[in-house]
Amino acid sequence: MSRKILVTSALPYANGSIHLGHLVEYIQTDIWVRFQKMLGNECHYVCADDTHGTPIMLRAEKEGITPEQLIDRVWHEHKADFDGFHVEFDHYGSTNSDETREFAEQIYLKLKAADLIEVRSIEQFYDPVKQMFLPDRFIKGECPKCHAKDQYGDNCEACGATYAPTELINPYSAVSGAQPERRNSDHYFFKLSTCQQFLLEWTTGQKTKEPPLQPEAANKMQEWLGTEDENKLSDWDISRDAPYFGFKIPGTEDKYFYVWLDAPVGYMGSFKQLCGKTGINFDEFWKQGSETELYHFIGKDILYFHALFWPAMLQHAGLRTPTKLFAHGFLTVNGEKMSKSRGTFITADSYLKQGLNPEYLRYYYAAKLNGTMEDLDLSLDDFVAKVNSDLIGKYINIASRCAGFITKRFGGKLGHMSDSDIAALRAVKYGDTLEGGGQAITSSEASLYGSAIGQKLDGARETIIASRNKIAEFYETRDYSKALRAVMQLTEVANAYVNHFKPWELAKLDDEEAQSRLHEVCTTALNMFKAITTFLSPILPVTASKVGEFLNTDVQTWESLHLDLLDHGINEYEHLMTRLDPNLIEAMVAANQESLKPMTESHSQTRHAEHQQHTPSPQSSGGTTSHSTRPAQNADQVAGYPLKGEGANVGAIAPIISIDDFSKVDLRVAKIVNAEHVEGAEKLLKLTLDIGEEKPRTVFAGIKSTYDPEKLKGRMTVMVANLAPRKMKFGLSEGMVLAASGETPGLFILSPDNGAQPGMRIK
Repeated sequence: MSRKILVTSALPYANGSIHLGHLVEYIQTDIWVRFQKMLGNECHYVCADDTHGTPIMLRAEKEGITPEQLIDRVWHEHKADFDGFHVEFDHYGSTNSDETREFAEQIYLKLKAADLIEVRSIEQFYDPVKQMFLPDRFIKGECPKCHAKDQYGDNCEACGATYAPTELINPYSAVSGAQPERRNSDHYFFKLSTCQQFLLEWTTGQKTKEPPLQPEAANKMQEWLGTEDENKLSDWDISRDAPYFGFKIPGTEDKYFYVWLDAPVGYMGSFKQLCGKTGINFDEFWKQGSETELYHFIGKDILYFHALFWPAMLQHAGLRTPTKLFAHGFLTVNGEKMSKSRGTFITADSYLKQGLNPEYLRYYYAAKLNGTMEDLDLSLDDFVAKVNSDLIGKYINIASRCAGFITKRFGGKLGHMSDSDIAALRAVKYGDTLEGGGQAITSSEASLYGSAIGQKLDGARETIIASRNKIAEFYETRDYSKALRAVMQLTEVANAYVNHFKPWELAKLDDEEAQSRLHEVCTTALNMFKAITTFLSPILPVTASKVGEFLNTDVQTWESLHLDLLDHGINEYEHLMTRLDPNLIEAMVAANQESLKPMTESHSQTRHAEHQQHTPSPQSSGGTTSHSTRPAQNADQVAGYPLKGEGANVGAIAPIISIDDFSKVDLRVAKIVNAEHVEGAEKLLKLTLDIGEEKPRTVFAGIKSTYDPEKLKGRMTVMVANLAPRKMKFGLSEGMVLAASGETPGLFILSPDNGAQPGMRIK
């Protein structure tokens, strides 16, 4: 019987770009959803941009636009990134919607009617210049423990101490630089502490059909909940003072819902919009006692909100709670935290702009994911090696070595498989295994492949060769790494079969028997290729679609797992994938090394900026960058003292570096030999630069809005000469021209004094 399933991913915050850490979650979710749909289940996948909060308000103000204009622009950027990686939402919305506001208000009013809302006066820091109360992460000062300067209002990054912002020595506002004042304000609290008994039962699965949390997540919840004798829960501040970008709390004039209240409600708002378009029954999925399934895919750093606040809100508002929360770990790159200075803080957009196949990353992540909360490492060298070995060398290799013979020798029509072929490949059709759970392939049946394969199969020493049921189980439990190991074993069998019969040798023989055997071998191999493609379809949806067109059949439903392409016409084979060039990876890293501007803030960082001292804020485990809710430092935030006086609008000074760091940058005087427009580029000019070398260099500079290319010809400027070349859509950029900019519009390229000659080094 078909299941009814609603799936969500964590909502990316509308204050920064999607990066490869975020994509771990969305790719993981998308694979699971595609698998459910392949099985024929009714499965809906919704998400939305998380759009409210102080950081959004301040960024919009800084850019001179409204918050609505900012979140609209970022929504399109995020959606383009997700589309680029084939993340297929059934609906992608925004928390700044009428539906989300209405649900947030309804939940609040039900909690209030249940006497779970309480108003309390609290003391906070207030910025007298900006005339706003300051979240903890917008207050900086001297650590009261180790006396390190310029530490945040909730914890010290030097010694790791946690404290209240009122404990900071010489505090100042990170927004204006002003000394904050202490003021009292009425805040609205959800009495979470009274929900402990329900949460103790819910998190351990005492009153659900099965535990809603992974074992390690459930253990973490018990640490935060305490016991029946020791309640560790604090009440939750759900309000923020004006000015604030968000939903106003009903019955108030200057109080707004804290962003973490309406963010998960955004799941409901986005799904409601989908229901409006499709006629799906909303209540069937959200009413208390619903028999439908609800799954949230999240990072382990936001378990606190999803496993405590969210189910407590839903339960006491008369709504259903999640069936399960699927938490994943964080992403490291080359074994370390993602780094802008090393070029490993890689945005989704920059990956795509290098011309890299998004399905390569989908495959690599899947090969690492196992359904637990373990962290995942993206080793760039291993990434190249695994893609080229598995996808090109094993998978695509099956079709590329056989398809041409069908087209050229047999009019594009597959033939038959011999009885021995069918017996040997029975594992694919019936889902048999070599370690129990079905009738194993015998060594006599495998002898068709030759002694090497016979030895591999004999005695059932291998794990799964081909098991439809087992691979389905691995997908269901999100253990994609095991699923792919099983599939890759299938590719090894198929390639060994092709290697044994050598169709390229059979094609040289003129006798009828050899040609008949050639037809059988290629037919068998391509049937195997079809089954393998079906197994890979949730991970490689675009490639699977192309294979379906090539084989002229359906390969993207679980029911298509049959070796049934006999006497069947196929289309001419076209290359499905190409080897991954390591130079593209190097260019991508170099491109991200250039982007050291203080722009990208992650979801959790800006969420932490909303926290006040009275909001529960448990420390998340791990120290790496993850999806949309992992803390990451912004260049402005790790800067030194705030600038004051004239020029203060250009941002804080960057962190101190040594003379050795500076000496690594080779700055040269450059003569602009030529400047021209770039067809199809909105911001770029193509510059030809002479820096004293035998051959001039080409640099693409984003200065089109400011400079007429004709007036740049012959002008002297300054460029970074030892920057790694960056492959762009319009050509190779071999350096970077230096320019100044501030808060006000305008770019100003740098020029040396009279007498400077091309190639002179700037020291």
